Amino acid sequence: MLLIYCPYCEEERPEIEFRHAGQAHLVRSPDIADQGELEFEAYLYLRQNPKGIIAERWRHIHGCGRFFNAIRDTVSDRIYATYKAGELMPDLDAVLANAPNVAHSGKPLTQPAASAATSALAARKSEA
Repeated sequence: MLLIYCPYCEEERPEIEFRHAGQAHLVRSPDIADQGELEFEAYLYLRQNPKGIIAERWRHIHGCGRFFNAIRDTVSDRIYATYKAGELMPDLDAVLANAPNVAHSGKPLTQPAASAATSALAARKSEA
């Protein structure tokens, strides 16, 4: 069973108390009403799904009910760090340096979804 540390409750709880809420650190465009349909679709639906380390949102649904962020490896399902929503993402190298028995590839954490959405949107426009 996966144990997840809630930064608000300040304790580890079983994963059954939590719900995954998608990719973290998504930034809404300030002119969202002026966006075209394809741009809005990219913002709303297109997310990264990388193999490796990613920042995700989680909600402690059966505890405090609050959202928080976690740095998780999608291959091993290991959570390296959790931090409160609204806080800056911790430095990945520092997090992995404190994690025992972790081999770090030196790759940066995945780019924000905006860049994935933008590239997917560009691909769709070029097909049309």
